Amino acid sequence: MLRRSFLQLGVSALFTPPALFLQRRQESDTPLVDQVPPMLDHLLLGCSDLKKGMAFVEQHTGVRAAFGGIHPGRGTENALLSFGPDHYLEIIAPDPQQAGSGDRRAKTLRNLSEPKLVGWAAHLPGGIANYAAKLKQAGIAAEGPVSGSRTRPDGKTLQWETLTLHDDASGLLPFFIEWAGSSVHPSVDAPSGCQLLRFELLTPDPAALSALATKLSLAAPIIKAAAPQLRATIKGLTGTLSLNS
Repeated sequence: MLRRSFLQLGVSALFTPPALFLQRRQESDTPLVDQVPPMLDHLLLGCSDLKKGMAFVEQHTGVRAAFGGIHPGRGTENALLSFGPDHYLEIIAPDPQQAGSGDRRAKTLRNLSEPKLVGWAAHLPGGIANYAAKLKQAGIAAEGPVSGSRTRPDGKTLQWETLTLHDDASGLLPFFIEWAGSSVHPSVDAPSGCQLLRFELLTPDPAALSALATKLSLAAPIIKAAAPQLRATIKGLTGTLSLNS
């Protein structure tokens, strides 16, 4: 039987003693309905070819993602579709025009045999710089904030800052993102028609992951499983798509 736990914490609760959260978790340990972590910004669906990744999602959901642009210097390009306010799917693949270059993620994407979840991003109320300072004070290693940008096909430039944990618990923990005030969040004008029904973190050790999530003030369903894995369920216009890492 799968064991579930759910942490729903605010940034103001960062680094509160774990015992308090353990009590809250036990009090709310009831069967889950489909839900989305409130801090989730977007899911990353990796693939080796962007057009094939877009076709894969469209085949299962009936929704065609829109090309979003390239990530200069990082070796990737993306396409996007909205899950509704503040949440979206990023289909990410190597950019053929940057072949042989890019960061570690681009190299990983080139070797994928089929589309799979390769990560997720969380947004933070209160600001990413403030959160980064709290992580540093608590001795939690992270890189950033680091500035990023991409230019959309319509010529508009989106800007953001990210914060990446050195230990992401085998890919289960997110990176953190804060969008510039001048940038339109991708969920606003990306193609609609899909809904994220469920997003879960699977792990052999729910207690350890819950304790780490507590320190980070994260909110996400955590499920006991044989191996670490991200799992999502997306409802589209013509069907439901199940994804995992």
